[in-house]
Amino acid sequence: MKLHIKEFSNNAIIPGEFAFAIPDIAQHVALSENKNPTLSWSDAPQNTKSFVLLCVDPDVPSKPDDVNQEGKEVPSDLLRCDFYHWVMVDIPSSVNQITAGSCSSGVVAQGKKNPVGPKGARQGINDYTQWFNGDDSMHGDYYGYDGPCPPWNDSIIHHYHFILYATDLDHCDVDGAFTGPDVKVAIEGHVLAKTEVIGTYTLNPRLIA
Repeated sequence: MKLHIKEFSNNAIIPGEFAFAIPDIAQHVALSENKNPTLSWSDAPQNTKSFVLLCVDPDVPSKPDDVNQEGKEVPSDLLRCDFYHWVMVDIPSSVNQITAGSCSSGVVAQGKKNPVGPKGARQGINDYTQWFNGDDSMHGDYYGYDGPCPPWNDSIIHHYHFILYATDLDHCDVDGAFTGPDVKVAIEGHVLAKTEVIGTYTLNPRLIA
């Protein structure tokens, strides 16, 4: 099985229009177009019943102490953890493409409640739900896709894994505000094939070429 992303190749930089934020000289960051990229796939197993799509950044700082702090930089040797940007299940086996901006276009304060997606598919919450917890203007359940916004003072470039699974499931056993880890548990033993494309992104001016 093969996955292709039209707007960037494997291990290449994600264009800013597909990110949650872009660099800004005055404020460090500014909100971006936050569009989902174009995904297309082929060569799925013949007995595929549905697809599952995850986008995860495994480079997120495990401690927030230095994150976005003036005069500091998040150290490269800090333990990192996963941050899910997109969680989608029950994508019909007849679907082989998601077009740019069709599932997300623009930042929605307090999160998209009913994100658009392929007919029959269901989308869970991403980890901006946790990130904005306690922020009066932004807190909420962030369903669907929301793009990259790594700390603007992080010393490493972040990697965004767009992972597609072909499964033998008619219905993935998750409901409500389900998360990436919930889905990974639910599809265990049901994956027929897996493929991924990795994009990179940074907001640190020192790391931008």
